Amino acid sequence: MTGYEMFWPMVAHAVLVFILYALLGWRRRVLVKTGRIQPAQFRENHAANEPAESLVVRNSIANQFEVPLLFHACCIVLYTTQADNLVAVILAWIFVVTRYAHAYVHVTSNDLRYRSPLFALGFAALVCMWGWLGIWLAFS
Repeated sequence: MTGYEMFWPMVAHAVLVFILYALLGWRRRVLVKTGRIQPAQFRENHAANEPAESLVVRNSIANQFEVPLLFHACCIVLYTTQADNLVAVILAWIFVVTRYAHAYVHVTSNDLRYRSPLFALGFAALVCMWGWLGIWLAFS
């Protein structure tokens, strides 16, 4: 390993966030152009009647700043403590791939039958990452 492998999953997650913001802007623009919502509702943050097409993307973006915060922190600490081995990198990629899949389901069908297991798998990968970090710190 070259030493920077732990950062690529972090970059990939950031790309997901940028994609979701672009999707939110596109969907909101369509909603405004079709007259389904007024621009002032977004400017004044009064989107109480925000259509589902926009709301699910907004919620998906918010979701990217909840559990993934622990992911980014863990990646940085794994790197700085030199605990970023192949298993940790694979777990990081599992987390990111499940975030992409979770976000896709969230902004399309929003079907919890698919979304929940994807979240659980990514969450389990993150728990394993933190577990590995704890073991590394305890025995180093």
